[in-house]
Amino acid sequence: MNRIQDARLFLRIVDLGSFSKAAGEAGMGQPAATKQINRMEEQLGARLLHRTTHGVSPTEIGLLYYEKCKLICLHADEASSVGSLLQTQTQGVIRISTSVAFGRRVMAPLVMKFMHMHPGLQIELNCDDRYVNLVEQGVDVAVRLGKLADSTLGAAYLGLNPWVLAASPGYLKAHGRPRKPQDLGRHEALIYSTVQGDERWLLSGTDGRQISVSVRGRLRSNNLSMLLAAARQGFGIAALPRYVAHRSLTEGALTSVLDDWALPSQEVHAVFPSPRMVPAKVRLLITWLQSQFGPDWWARPND
Repeated sequence: MNRIQDARLFLRIVDLGSFSKAAGEAGMGQPAATKQINRMEEQLGARLLHRTTHGVSPTEIGLLYYEKCKLICLHADEASSVGSLLQTQTQGVIRISTSVAFGRRVMAPLVMKFMHMHPGLQIELNCDDRYVNLVEQGVDVAVRLGKLADSTLGAAYLGLNPWVLAASPGYLKAHGRPRKPQDLGRHEALIYSTVQGDERWLLSGTDGRQISVSVRGRLRSNNLSMLLAAARQGFGIAALPRYVAHRSLTEGALTSVLDDWALPSQEVHAVFPSPRMVPAKVRLLITWLQSQFGPDWWARPND
């Protein structure tokens, strides 16, 4: 094992806090990984890691060495990427992470289309509504909705994710159509707890006016598919992303309400581990995704 491989193993042990997990990623046994780190410590004449029954953590010298190893691996990757940039066929694995609903309804068809265009690529698409640490999980690109927190991650803007208020024709016939935002207070609201956790819907008028409306309802969920099904069955008015509601609106199973008022749109970003040294295959995917989120992207057929 050469020194760059040594450095990569050390970085993953620190990132994961575990010899066994890092060894598993590297395709080696834990004793071999332990032996390798012991050899590094002997060569340096210093202890790099604290070992406890709960895991491992870097010593003070280990933290300094960790930063140096990051630079070494970064420069090595930059050098090796020169060759890949010259390749005419993009190859390798791209690990993508996104939320469950967005992954199933939007990213899955896009990924399959991208794979048809680039047969040398392998895609691993993971859908999870929990926050994913890109470094720890080995993710190349995460597609995230909403405002991004400040971080050292790289990010590329893809587009906007608009929302719509919608209800079934049967519900509106039985309970009446809201004519102004304040009318929502007397209706059954289907509340998406992930975004509308405080049970308030913020609406913007065509004249720029904003109104915050308190809503109530018997059903709350963090699952958009459930809220869509409930809206279709007449349980109330739902605030849904356009990409979730579009087909039901087109088929007539749902009807949009308060069309002169808009819910806040979410920004859609592609996020990647570092703004520097972005691999060619990742850059290719992100550039292509940017071309897919134009006006009315949510109305695109899932072919």
